[in-house]
Amino acid sequence: VVDIIAGTDGTVSSAAKEKLRDSMGLSDPIPVQYARWIGNLLTGDAGKSLRSGEPIGEILMRALPITIELAILGLFISTIVAIPLGVISAVKRDTAFDFAARIGGLVGLSLPNFWVATLMLLFTSKAFGWTPSIRFIPFTQDPIGNLQQMILPSIALAVPLMAITMRMTRTTMLEVLGQDYVRTANAKGLAPRPVLYRHALKNALIPVITVIGFQLGGLMGSAAVVEVVFGLNGVGNTLLQGIFNRDYPLVQAATLYLAVAFVLINLIVDVLYAWLDPRIKLA
Repeated sequence: VVDIIAGTDGTVSSAAKEKLRDSMGLSDPIPVQYARWIGNLLTGDAGKSLRSGEPIGEILMRALPITIELAILGLFISTIVAIPLGVISAVKRDTAFDFAARIGGLVGLSLPNFWVATLMLLFTSKAFGWTPSIRFIPFTQDPIGNLQQMILPSIALAVPLMAITMRMTRTTMLEVLGQDYVRTANAKGLAPRPVLYRHALKNALIPVITVIGFQLGGLMGSAAVVEVVFGLNGVGNTLLQGIFNRDYPLVQAATLYLAVAFVLINLIVDVLYAWLDPRIKLA
């Protein structure tokens, strides 16, 4: 770290490097450095960027809303498309619609985010003359402009998750529709729609939410490539720039932020379990 800040060998004296090392606290034992870092982190101080000297907390707080919005929009788009497709595919099993949905799911699983993002960017720029804005437009400042800027990256991010969610929804719905309580409800003459949505779908969504939760955590990290393609300075793009610039404190803090986000997302998933299946509360 000292060599990166001070420069290559021969340009700065050893005494100057040693003074810099002492000022950064790198001469202390590793346990002392770690305890100090944890203490500073708990107070919101993640250190300063080696490249710009700006507090890392401020850098990440500017980047975090972009990544969160991108992940939430991607999740929203994939969910509102994939779950209905999965339900219809299960209800219309072995029909032309089911076959097309399964083929579409396989294609979606095989498409990398960066390829979809690049293709969408090329298509919109050639067909409509649209290019992404250089400056991020906050939703609170201009909601329409923000959504126009974020819709294509969100779709590119949502494609693989859409395919996974659709296939999982179809599988779990087929399993639930074959259960005894569903057949009993149908035998009693209940309308198909209440049986499907009140009884079958709610139970079928439990494993689907598990997949969505894990994938949402992954979206926070996989958003990096999409952010680079569309010029969004989110956490993923910031992390990549930190790696390229060998900005170790920034890389460390950005990785920690993503890890904490992943843990919190899984906590939310566990809470949703209890809402969907009251038996989990008793357990």
